[in-house]
Amino acid sequence: MATADGGTDSGAGTGRDGDGTRTTFTGELRDAVSARAALLIIGVLALTAAFIASYAGAFHSPKPRDVAFAVVAPPQARGQLVVKLDRLAGSPLDARPAGSRAEAVRQMKDREIDGALVYDPRGKQDELLVAGGSGSALSDAVQKVLTKAEQAEGRSVRTSDVVPADPQDTRGLSSFYLVVGWCVGGYLCAAILAISYGARPTNGRRAVIRLGALLLYSVLAGLAGALVIGPVLGALPGSVVALWGLGALIVFGVGATTFAFQGIAGILGIGLTILVVVIGGNPSAGGAYPYPLLPPFWHAIGPALPPGAGTWAARSIAYFDGRALTGPLLVLAAWAVVAAALTLVFAVLSVGRGAVDRSEVRQ
Repeated sequence: MATADGGTDSGAGTGRDGDGTRTTFTGELRDAVSARAALLIIGVLALTAAFIASYAGAFHSPKPRDVAFAVVAPPQARGQLVVKLDRLAGSPLDARPAGSRAEAVRQMKDREIDGALVYDPRGKQDELLVAGGSGSALSDAVQKVLTKAEQAEGRSVRTSDVVPADPQDTRGLSSFYLVVGWCVGGYLCAAILAISYGARPTNGRRAVIRLGALLLYSVLAGLAGALVIGPVLGALPGSVVALWGLGALIVFGVGATTFAFQGIAGILGIGLTILVVVIGGNPSAGGAYPYPLLPPFWHAIGPALPPGAGTWAARSIAYFDGRALTGPLLVLAAWAVVAAALTLVFAVLSVGRGAVDRSEVRQ
């Protein structure tokens, strides 16, 4: 049939292909949404539900639970105060004695405790020590608990911030956002390398090249993040060099983890990285709400994942003179080393298997 522009209608509106063959709706549906695409969409749906569940589960009702807390008081009053604070309803505090105010301050700067009460036996007002550099949400929660407890005893409390956050980092969130940026950069770099030519490296040499490219990118991304958050924005104090090294380790660890997951599951490995780093790692990182405010599950997994270890380390560098870094750095190093090793192992195992999977052709 002739068309308005002088051509012929090759079956448009007739349910036929160009060769005149009738096409059913089921056939059109299969062409428009392949089985692989349907499976990927189902996977995205599952990630969406997991994202909502994880973030809402972690953040919907933050409460202090067993916050490490010291009590400084004369010997005759110390034990009774520790017991009272330790037995508050809901167990918001994990109270323990400290010999002096100076000792409590040292423990806070070493990140062994998150608050302390300095009892004044001569008056009705005590001193609460907090560390704003650990996150204002935690300091505010501890202050609220102690104010209520002191009022019940007919006393009051004044707050002293012994490790204050920088004026340009009033909520103590800059370290968290810095680490989130580094994590995003790590898995996006690995994803781009996968999309450019197959998620699974076809041999060990290519895997080494990819890891080398990721290492170079990690060094540059770490430096960029440290410069932007520090000298450029003034949003976070601390050594630029130390933050640079931390950023390079985080970016490489997350990127190598993406490579390892791609070695296991092909292009779907990117989704696995999002599940671990974004859905599991970000809400449990102790950023918006530090660990003592998170529900038990998120509190437990946070320190073992890159965002949590990275956020703790960034805060230590910025506000605690680099103290309490060994554990988080070991966690980040483990992710980087194990993921790089697995990437090489999966690449070597792929030798002799022929071309890359059909789903991973050159884009």
